[in-house]
Amino acid sequence: MIKHNEYFEGKVQSLGMDTEAGYATVGIMEPGKYTFSTSSEEHMTVVEGSMRVRLPGKDWQVFGPEETFIVPKDTSFDLEVEADVAYLCFYK
Repeated sequence: MIKHNEYFEGKVQSLGMDTEAGYATVGIMEPGKYTFSTSSEEHMTVVEGSMRVRLPGKDWQVFGPEETFIVPKDTSFDLEVEADVAYLCFYK
């Protein structure tokens, strides 16, 4: 079953489903600044565009197409998006 998620007044949207590798989402983000919290480890891959990311205890980093970052479980992280971004996220 496909689940639709919407955050930040519709500026971030995703479709999610259970896969053989676990729960996965594919989504889009409009320009903006966002803070997300995690309840499981997240493996996020940028599909199109780029995003500035501040992971817990780290400096800001920029991730572009085909680059992946991992967010630890039970933390928060910040994103800054200057242009539309597409992403894929696997939850571990």
